[in-house]
Amino acid sequence: MVFVQKSKQHVWLLFLLLVLGSNMALYRTDFGFSILEQFDYSGAVLGSLFDLVIVSPILIFVWKKQKSIKLLILLMASGLIFARFLIPMNYLKPFVAVTWLGFAIEIAFVIIELLLIVTLFRFLPKIIASTKESTLPILFAFPKAVDSHVKKHPIIQIICSEMLMFYFAFASYRNKPQNSKNTLTIHKNSSYIAFQIMLIHAIVIETLGIHWWLHDKSMLLSILLLVLNIYSVILIVADIQAIRLNPLYIDENQFYISLGLMKRMEIRWDEIEEIITDPEELQQKLTKDTIDFIPRDFMEVYPDVILKLKKPKEAVLIMGIKKTYDRVAIKLDDFHAFHGALNKYRD
Repeated sequence: MVFVQKSKQHVWLLFLLLVLGSNMALYRTDFGFSILEQFDYSGAVLGSLFDLVIVSPILIFVWKKQKSIKLLILLMASGLIFARFLIPMNYLKPFVAVTWLGFAIEIAFVIIELLLIVTLFRFLPKIIASTKESTLPILFAFPKAVDSHVKKHPIIQIICSEMLMFYFAFASYRNKPQNSKNTLTIHKNSSYIAFQIMLIHAIVIETLGIHWWLHDKSMLLSILLLVLNIYSVILIVADIQAIRLNPLYIDENQFYISLGLMKRMEIRWDEIEEIITDPEELQQKLTKDTIDFIPRDFMEVYPDVILKLKKPKEAVLIMGIKKTYDRVAIKLDDFHAFHGALNKYRD
């Protein structure tokens, strides 16, 4: 049944490729030029504009199951810009003024996003103060402080994610992990940190070897690879600090769980429908609707518990990406303490 649904969904992608491919063939092949020369090309250009500005965005929406008016407007503007580059100017000339509307819309959205970024940095001192006053782990306190001062927006989420990364990588070494009756760790009984350190060593060795080899082949490619590898090392170092300094935090209403910078989630006790601790079920392959908070290890590990939620719950992934899940798989250093909290607060 799932396969059939996915197949139906990919039909819309096929239609999208057909629309784009036919328009590219019309204006970028000798066969297409011969057709345009034989008939009135103005009708063909109008049809292409309709395909790129109306049909293609709708097909993308249906394919990706989107419901954002803002994204629809951006896709329509992108269609106008694409038409400007796809259709030769001698054919597009009567309609060229319309294509400038696409550039105007894109520029307007860029200006709005720049204003949001300026607002973020304007309120940054208040955001930092609110974060310091919070009792929550920084991974949760900082985004909450940002949301209370700045309008929620994908670009803001990405910037906040990057700010957290640089904070944990360069400014968190004096901090000590929270150790209280309300916190539980998930990484100490695993080889997660050792695995991450080994990954850093591999990246450094690969950088030295490949960068030296690429230096004479392509200077630009070697520099891009060097920058990417440096960023990767910073991200891994920040991830190590984040998992050390942000244990699972429990209060009477909910708990906050994170796996470094990779994923985080807050779950209210009354949102839990079922607690699964059966060993056979825990050792089965996790379903796609399950998010796992299981530290990476050198050997295969299984969760201590899977929490089935009453309705899908949103989790925040790397770069501020959000995705909903129906189940949560967790492995802890002290599962009995967490199980006690489940029994205490969920009843």
